[in-house]
Amino acid sequence: MSEKKMTSSRRHHLKSLVLQVAQTWLETEKKEREEAKVAYMAENCPPPDTSGDQATLMELCKKIHAAIDKIDEDRYDIEAKVQKADKEIEDLKIKVVDLVGVKKPALKKVRMSADAMLKALLGSKHTVNMDLRANLKQVKKEVKEEPAEAVGDWRKNIEDKADRKKMFESS
Repeated sequence: MSEKKMTSSRRHHLKSLVLQVAQTWLETEKKEREEAKVAYMAENCPPPDTSGDQATLMELCKKIHAAIDKIDEDRYDIEAKVQKADKEIEDLKIKVVDLVGVKKPALKKVRMSADAMLKALLGSKHTVNMDLRANLKQVKKEVKEEPAEAVGDWRKNIEDKADRKKMFESS
């Protein structure tokens, strides 16, 4: 048991050391980014010379305004390119899904009455009655009266049918 405690405490110690090293790396990376930012700004954006009369200051303002317009146009162009690339990526993702196909789950058979099915399809507001016979016309059956002699003499019917059988056999 003491070995387990040692390994777990050692594991925690190693984990804390790794976290400390990672934290120092993050801090140095943050400092390097700040220094790179300051160096870039000093190189590309020198501090403006505000000494001089009003005409030179107006000229400086016009130059700065033109630079801002150019940067805005570049930013707009880059945003348009990014949006186009994002749309292409989405289209390609859709094509990949279409090619791979979506796996449809196996459907289970559910016993459901027609009333319950229509209620599920149309919603609970619609009450549907599936009494299909309600709208049908009433039709009275006509009783055919057969002559009594035909019913009584069954041998004659059999002989007639025997002739019919011979007719099919001969062809």
